[in-house]
Amino acid sequence: MRFWNSTKKILVLLAHPDDPEFFCGATIAKWVCEGHEVSYTLFTKGEKGVNENFTDSKNIISKRKNEQMAAAEILGVRSIDFLNFEDGMLIPNLKARLDTVRVIREKKPNIVVSCDPTNYYINDRYINHPDHRAAGQIVVDSVFPASQNELYFPELINEGLEPHQVEEVWLSLPKEPNMTLDITDTWDMKLKALEKHASQIGEIEKFRERMASRASYTDADDIQHYEEKFNRIVFSKR
Repeated sequence: MRFWNSTKKILVLLAHPDDPEFFCGATIAKWVCEGHEVSYTLFTKGEKGVNENFTDSKNIISKRKNEQMAAAEILGVRSIDFLNFEDGMLIPNLKARLDTVRVIREKKPNIVVSCDPTNYYINDRYINHPDHRAAGQIVVDSVFPASQNELYFPELINEGLEPHQVEEVWLSLPKEPNMTLDITDTWDMKLKALEKHASQIGEIEKFRERMASRASYTDADDIQHYEEKFNRIVFSKR
């Protein structure tokens, strides 16, 4: 399913390295294959990303940045920027909103992708990371009304950054999805990209087994189908 008749600039604004691939990596791969231009801006560098399989925090920032760049390359994403917010401490304040509006006005995306800020509990086994929710809140508050209104953050006008109106927002990890995509064709690209985040996924075979269990259904030909879900907001033209 193609959503647009022309190529789009798509900006993915999320909290951590690996969020784009985990939340919507197969959709990103699909968009790139269709000729759309996808770029990332991540609020943090994931410096608190230690876990039972990865306990060494030495040089973790450079490691996670390198992992993210390698993962994005698998999906066809060439442009990645990192903001300077502390991992685990992201909050939706005016500083974060200003920085996000600046990014939106600089990059002038048609489509912005982030995370649903209202989704506290992904399922009965997982609490959504506060940075994920904060990133989503910052982004939706930046898209409307601040990025399109010249009276918000007038210092950006002085920087030569004129207001920009986004056409659509796609919120991943949605509490109430209104868009479900069958991304079976690009699922393997998502997995290969995620495997570049070696510090975060643990043993490859066990990781593959966990991801395989996420199949939405198996069709009559015994083919497993995978889906990614969003809350898609399309702004009406005035």
